[in-house]
Parts: sequence; structure tokens; C-alpha cells
Amino acid sequence: MARITLQRLVKELNKLKPEPDAGRLKSHDYARRLARMIQQLRERGLDADRAAATAALAEALERGALTAPMEAHPHNRLGLA
Repeated sequence: MARITLQRLVKELNKLKPEPDAGRLKSHDYARRLARMIQQLRERGLDADRAAATAALAEALERGALTAPMEAHPHNRLGLA
């Protein structure tokens, strides 16, 4: 399987974030979908280095595409911390 690009990860985070804001997705479902995304990243790998991935996650947090409580999950599960 091909590695996941950093642009794809950011696109998926942007697509996921409006769901709980609009009330269409509960917080535990948001966490579950984020965990599924992280699992796919672990299985397929990310086509970016650690610095680029960390910067992209920080930028997603600033934009609000990633919630503060959920920020630690990608860092810890992908070994970026």
C-alpha cells in the first residue's frame, strides 16, 4: 500500500472537524474516527518526516481542525512526541 501524504492527512482532519461542530458527530465518535485515521497512518506510514508532520499537526490545532484534547493522540501514537 502507498504511504499517506501529509496533504491527505490535513485534508481528512479538515473534513472531520466540522462534524462535531455542527452536532452531527458526538465527541466519542470524533475520537473513534481520529483513532481510525491514526491506525491507518501507522499501518501505511506517512509520506513526510517528523518535523513536517509535527508542523502540520500544530497548524491543524491552530486552525481548529484538531481539538486540543485530541492533539496528544497523534503525537503519542505516531511517535512524534
